[in-house]
Amino acid sequence: MLLKLYDKNNNPQDLQRIIDILNDGGLIIYPTDTMYAIGCHGLKERAIERICRIKEIDPRKNNLSIICYDLSSISEYAKVDNNVFKLMKHNLPGPFTFILNGTNRLPKIFRNRKEVGIRMPDNNIIREIARLLDAPIMTTTLPHEEHEDLEYMTDPELIDEKFGDIVDLVIDGGIGGIEPSTVVKCTDNELEIVRQGKGWLEEN
Repeated sequence: MLLKLYDKNNNPQDLQRIIDILNDGGLIIYPTDTMYAIGCHGLKERAIERICRIKEIDPRKNNLSIICYDLSSISEYAKVDNNVFKLMKHNLPGPFTFILNGTNRLPKIFRNRKEVGIRMPDNNIIREIARLLDAPIMTTTLPHEEHEDLEYMTDPELIDEKFGDIVDLVIDGGIGGIEPSTVVKCTDNELEIVRQGKGWLEEN
């Protein structure tokens, strides 16, 4: 099912429908400031396991990421020291994934790895959903084969054709991008750019 949303002034009933799907353990596909992504309620372990199966991710070997609405909600789910807080404040919302040590507020599936990726995309649609949900959204890019044309990952109608049967809702937020987020590891008191993507980190 495809639902058109906009940067602002969305129908509250449409937004509530999305929140209900997430609270019921459903999966949605949505735009971010980088690529379209697939996600679920970040505290519902069964929904997270469904996404891991779709993506063929082993949560014991792969970091899982969550979208948070703002910096104060990030500190509920990840350990943030002053330097990292300043860095995130300077660069978020934006096309970054910060890898931090997780807290015990996250489900056990995250604690297998002790680390969590934190996203705060510069995209009003998904941030508004995270705000209304009042919980993190577990997020990952859409599954794709190496040889596949990436165009289908940017067009919500093509995304719906390909994935509409395995998720509960596809949000059409316009044409998406094909560049991933920049991954910044902040777990050992030093910064490491693990993957350079769309975002260029500005240090204080």
